[in-house]
Amino acid sequence: MIQLNKYLDNLRGVIKEVDANTAFQKQSQGAVLLDIREKDEVNSGSPTNAIRISKGMLEMNIANEIPNSETEIYLLCASGRRSLVSAFALQELGYQHIYSVKGGFGDWKNQGLPFEIPKTLKPEDLERYKRHLLIPEVGEKGQLKLLNSKALIVGAGGIGSPVAWYLAAAGVGTIGIIDDDIVDRTNLQRQILHTENSVGTYKVDSAKERLEALNPAIKIIPIKQRLNAENIDAILSDYDVVLDGTDNFTTRYLINDACVKLKIPNVHGSVFRFEGQVTTFYPASEQENAPCYRCVYPTPPPPELAPSCAEAGVLGVLPGMVGIMCATEAIKILAGFGTLMIGKLLCFNALSWSFDIYDIDQKADCPYCGCEDHEHYPLYSNYVASCSL
Repeated sequence: MIQLNKYLDNLRGVIKEVDANTAFQKQSQGAVLLDIREKDEVNSGSPTNAIRISKGMLEMNIANEIPNSETEIYLLCASGRRSLVSAFALQELGYQHIYSVKGGFGDWKNQGLPFEIPKTLKPEDLERYKRHLLIPEVGEKGQLKLLNSKALIVGAGGIGSPVAWYLAAAGVGTIGIIDDDIVDRTNLQRQILHTENSVGTYKVDSAKERLEALNPAIKIIPIKQRLNAENIDAILSDYDVVLDGTDNFTTRYLINDACVKLKIPNVHGSVFRFEGQVTTFYPASEQENAPCYRCVYPTPPPPELAPSCAEAGVLGVLPGMVGIMCATEAIKILAGFGTLMIGKLLCFNALSWSFDIYDIDQKADCPYCGCEDHEHYPLYSNYVASCSL
């Protein structure tokens, strides 16, 4: 004990200590408060809006949570001893503005400073999503975000099927699926949500049954409607991300306009025979170049130049490849990690295995995302064709 006290006294010579009130004031001004206690300690309470990384995982995970070494960081433990040791370790890693909260969480509570009981995963969630929890970029924090997120899939067809499967498997807590079409046998070549027994039933009902069998803990909302200018705001406004798997330009413009107006990210996928495209439209993001669908396609092409898969055909696995990429993009958006496809268009050809990513620009004169008053800008159409790819 004598040696430990001497070691801590030596650390106090190189690590500055502050009281809980000072740490709270600095946090209010934009500094990071880092709770390094173990999970069982944190579960009984932790400072509001603190970042939580246990001491044993600190050096491994700190760069993912706080990549900037010049960030002002205040470390908090139970009493102020572990935070001293950890502050020194972070200083050795190159972090330049590190402080230890004297008295730890005990003093924080005694001073009447705000704290919360953090949301945690249930034991069954810890087991189901274990492979996610092992990834530093996701972890329990990211998995909780997914479980508390809502995603809307437009079209329960070729692209919507793999999107739905993987969002459900990943634990997106609420998944809405809108489609008023009925399963027919020609769908089964690519629409993997449905089976022979689904033929003649509504696609959203087939989707709900199979997704709930995969993950009964999440909520599946079937919406047997067609999107139109009258219902789209009410339907989309309840979701955090929209995945557009439709196969006609009318619906794509309608989804784009509503997402721009409502400031919702729009993950877009499309296919043609052996070719696929994926991007994310999100003009409301903080990214400098963030085009909308109209920036890329100001007007729809003539019908003879853009046939549907019912007219032109499509390789059955192709919508699956596009759908998986769209699901990946949605998971990154909802969990908050990685680089998104905003301002980028991925194009690939399954015949040649060629993959290309093109820069796409936001147009200053775009008739929609360049318009400041979306409340009064007319939506593209008052009707919508079938969303049944």
